[in-house]
Amino acid sequence: MLPSIKKILYATDLSKNSTFAFRYAITLAEALDARITILYILPTVDSAMEVPIITQMGEEQYYKLREERSREIIESIKTRLGEFSRKKLKDLEGQNELVSSILVHEGDAVDEILKTAEKLNSDIIILGAHGKGILSHTFLGSVSEKILRRSTRPVLVVPIPKGVTDSDL
Repeated sequence: MLPSIKKILYATDLSKNSTFAFRYAITLAEALDARITILYILPTVDSAMEVPIITQMGEEQYYKLREERSREIIESIKTRLGEFSRKKLKDLEGQNELVSSILVHEGDAVDEILKTAEKLNSDIIILGAHGKGILSHTFLGSVSEKILRRSTRPVLVVPIPKGVTDSDL
C-alpha cells in the first residue's frame, strides 16, 4: 500500500515551468484531499558582492537596507503567489482551501526546499524542470537535480511538454 499524500510542498521560481507544475500540485491535492504549501526562495546576495557594498555604505546601514528590501520583496512575492494561486484555482469552485500557506524564504534554493519539506513533514515535493535547448532531455536543471539526489521524500519534477505555448500555461 502506498503512503498517503496529504501535504504537498510546491516549490516555485515563478517561471512558466513552475506554472505548469502547479497544475500537477492542484490535481494531486484534489484527488488525494491534500493541501499545498507554496514555497518561493529569495536568493541571498553573494558575499563577494556584499563586501564592496558594506565598505561603501557601512555595515549597519547595509543590513538595515537589506532587511527592509527583503521584507518588501517577500510581501510582493506573497501577493503575486496569492494572485497566481487564486487565478489557477478560480475554475475549481470551492477549492481555494487547497493552498494552505504561502512561504517565502531567503537562502540557497536546494537547502531551503529540503529544510522546509522536513519542517512541514511534506509527503511530496513538486517543482518544474528547467532543461533548455537541444539537450533539454539530458539536463533537468541544477536545483531539480540536486533535490532529486538529496531528498528523502518523493519528488515530482514536471517538464513543460513540447508544443505548449504561453497561452496554454
